[in-house]
Amino acid sequence: MFRSAGGRSAIFGRSRRQVQISRRPVLGAIAAGFVMSTVPVRAEARTLKGQVVYRERMLLPPGAVVEVKLLDVSLADAPARTLAEARITDARTSPIAYTLRYDSSQIEPRRTYALQARIVEGDRLLFINTTRHTVFGGGQDGGKEGGEIQVEKVGGDQAEVPPSASPVGRWLAEDIRGGGVIDNLQSVVEIATDGAVTGSGGCNRMRGQATISGTSIAITPLASTMMACPPAIMDQEGKFMAALEAARSFRIDPQQRKLFLFDGAGQTVLRLSAM
Repeated sequence: MFRSAGGRSAIFGRSRRQVQISRRPVLGAIAAGFVMSTVPVRAEARTLKGQVVYRERMLLPPGAVVEVKLLDVSLADAPARTLAEARITDARTSPIAYTLRYDSSQIEPRRTYALQARIVEGDRLLFINTTRHTVFGGGQDGGKEGGEIQVEKVGGDQAEVPPSASPVGRWLAEDIRGGGVIDNLQSVVEIATDGAVTGSGGCNRMRGQATISGTSIAITPLASTMMACPPAIMDQEGKFMAALEAARSFRIDPQQRKLFLFDGAGQTVLRLSAM
């Protein structure tokens, strides 16, 4: 059948026409996809509702303010980005209802979002949530309930802090800035009675000095050895050391044997367990 030039011409002619016909729906799909990709995401105002609660049986002091924030906490090595905030100025005691209004167009797939609750009196931090309160699982903006946010009392009155509530000891990192830690990798810090700080980020040894007064803590820039480890280990080690240096206050949970470190803004930078 390949002997005839006419036969070859007919076959090739049919092939060209078939390619031209089949190309049209493909081009149409591409054009439709381009048009769809240029359509902006429609913004929609939505709300999250819930309660802020604390365990203590006490009235809040006059002038206390309850703050609830919706945060983008996707990047563990960068400050959380505030997407929305609610302030309650007339709260007296737990539970405290909140309504948080936000723009749904800011919620993106594959990002992580959480609520933060604080109770402040002027510049003094009274309560804060010490565990992550995640919302929008998988970045899906699907719910209207923010739920109950448990807040813990932090250092206010030094007389209320028992002598045993001290960061002195050996501690293992369980969470760094809300981003978790690598399984089977130990980032450890040990604080001596004289304030000497030693430990390991998981690869390198480190040392420094801590100044502790009441519930305040300040750790000098840490010196460390210079070994090289896999990138993931080095990444966690860098975040661990940076979090230690950012700490400005602490809280001890004696029942759970946990140490919480907070930065100057009252954000939890480290959660550690006693070893």
